[in-house]
Amino acid sequence: MNKPLTILNKPVVKIDVVSDVVCPWCYIGKRRLEKALNELSSEYDFEIEYHPFELNPNMPASGANHREYLIEKFGSEDRYEQITGQTAQVAAAEGLNFNFSEKSISPNTRKAHAIAQLAKEKGLQLNIVESLFKAYFTEGLNLADDKNLVAVAVKAGLNQDEVEQLLKDENALVQIALHEQEMYKLGISGVPFYIINNKYGVSGAQASETFVKVLRDVGQEIAAANACDVDGKNC
Repeated sequence: MNKPLTILNKPVVKIDVVSDVVCPWCYIGKRRLEKALNELSSEYDFEIEYHPFELNPNMPASGANHREYLIEKFGSEDRYEQITGQTAQVAAAEGLNFNFSEKSISPNTRKAHAIAQLAKEKGLQLNIVESLFKAYFTEGLNLADDKNLVAVAVKAGLNQDEVEQLLKDENALVQIALHEQEMYKLGISGVPFYIINNKYGVSGAQASETFVKVLRDVGQEIAAANACDVDGKNC
């Protein structure tokens, strides 16, 4: 009786992640969340779904020069160097390799989000999201180029013909915009944002320890709601 108990039918915690593929803190937050999920894997099961959010929905389809775009956004070249350098250091502490110097284009990300939604239908969304983040931040791939998007998607498990047809489907892009409107209606104005069990919101790339605490609190709440009292009441 000294062995730890194996929990059968573990409580399931639903996590909706709102993010953008060009958001560095979304990738950092992804790693921090994954560390928390790994720590809690013996106690709970997790259901994760990614939702689209474009940091710049008005970005041209062909994208913009990455360095020039961010220098203008941050206000100066010095500020650009400072922010990207600090972000890369934080990413490195989470085991991520950010190569800002490798990126030439800041893309419009609506097509990337459409691919992620297609992947959800195939049970491959987590693979695709990780692949898109890695392609952009580590490999410096131009995600404004359809050929690159197709290559990333196919390597992550999607069918090439389906992805190519998707990228030609204007309705699929409209659906992404509509999905984003739903996020705005929830009051989400920045990413990453995490919705836990359709009830609690967590904003920003929190530390793994913070995710552990929040998820454990929610998991215990779920377990309590599904439990019976000793006397058989509240069943």
